[in-house]
Amino acid sequence: MAGSTSTPLHSPPPAAAAAARVPNRRRLSRPAAFAALAVVFVLFMAAFSAPSPLYVVYQQQWHFSATTLTTVFAVYVLGMIAALLVLGAISDHLGRRPVLLSAIALEAVSMVLFLTAGSVAVLLAARLIQGIATGVAMTTLGAALADLNPTHAPHRAGLITGTAPTFGLALGSLGCGLLVEYQPHPTRLVYLLLLAALAVAGVVLSALPETSLRRPGAARSLQPRLRIAPHLRADLLSLVPILIASWALGGLYLSLGPSVAAGLFGLSSHVIGGLVVTLLTGPAFITAIALRGWPVGRTLAVSASLLLAGTAVALTGVQQPSLVTAALGTAIAGVGFGGSALASFGTLARIARPAERSELLSVAFVISYLSFSIPAVIAGMATTHAGLQQTFVVYAATVAVLCALALLAQRLRSARTRAAGTLPRA
Repeated sequence: MAGSTSTPLHSPPPAAAAAARVPNRRRLSRPAAFAALAVVFVLFMAAFSAPSPLYVVYQQQWHFSATTLTTVFAVYVLGMIAALLVLGAISDHLGRRPVLLSAIALEAVSMVLFLTAGSVAVLLAARLIQGIATGVAMTTLGAALADLNPTHAPHRAGLITGTAPTFGLALGSLGCGLLVEYQPHPTRLVYLLLLAALAVAGVVLSALPETSLRRPGAARSLQPRLRIAPHLRADLLSLVPILIASWALGGLYLSLGPSVAAGLFGLSSHVIGGLVVTLLTGPAFITAIALRGWPVGRTLAVSASLLLAGTAVALTGVQQPSLVTAALGTAIAGVGFGGSALASFGTLARIARPAERSELLSVAFVISYLSFSIPAVIAGMATTHAGLQQTFVVYAATVAVLCALALLAQRLRSARTRAAGTLPRA
């Protein structure tokens, strides 16, 4: 997803013009390059969620607390946010291909650290490096997808950036859960497979056609700064509650979800740990595909309602406790999660001018991933003192309140949009 924190940038030259000035021997065609970028996007997000089913394994082996567990989770997000703030615009100056290859190399370093991890300190270092690599990759992949977006399908790049994260999260968590449960070396095999996939991705992307020429200002672009054009602030503000609610819920499931399944429902299978995450992110992916033609206002209203309803149902399931009820609530909330991601980021990408788009998305990503990490760390600390069940209850109730605020914000935004005589489509 494109992201930047520098001063507004001029639009890069069209992909065709850029490619004409760059040696193009043995380069992928534009459709093949677009498809390769989409697959690599999924790969990075799968690598992000893969450790989730392993947190319980690490916790059992190294005997650390829930606070430490969520800190390991949050360190990744801190690395990602740092990359968004500092490196979000670097591919506009150095080119898409070299930055993507650098991100893949950095991600490979993190996989090696995971493979050799024997302590929490190494695990923290691996997650931090992985977060930086993913932050750089997300911004550059988003920009490259937009550069190569086919003219006959103007919304395709937005659809990929809206669905690849949830699909990748589901694939990584469930795939890792299956490997941990049924294959040898549970804390090694998944990282070996991801390392091999990254090697293939590096080879493929080395043939990526360059769509952004080198230009001066790379050092200046490293200055961390978040800016929003004044005419975009009201639209972003109306989306903040749903961004916080959906990503805070996602952070809870990816950090503590497997622990809740094991601690509250007695489900020791690591496949279940992966399914907990997949129950949220799988429906999110399907929903984003299914609702891509809906009007934004309707998508956001329905998504906030389902996020609220699903959270309430999951909360009921945890309190009873009832595994079926909790699973049903998670799936319903996942539908709301997917719809809100599609409409929120689709809206932001569309309302901004090309020179404003990366900055606006960077701000939205910072809000989202702070919501993803900080509440999860607080929940981990609370779990140590109040227990998993009570922590989940309070956390879910807070998310429900945010969903109600999101519904109110969308009603106000819809009224303002109708008054302006336009209703953008998702």
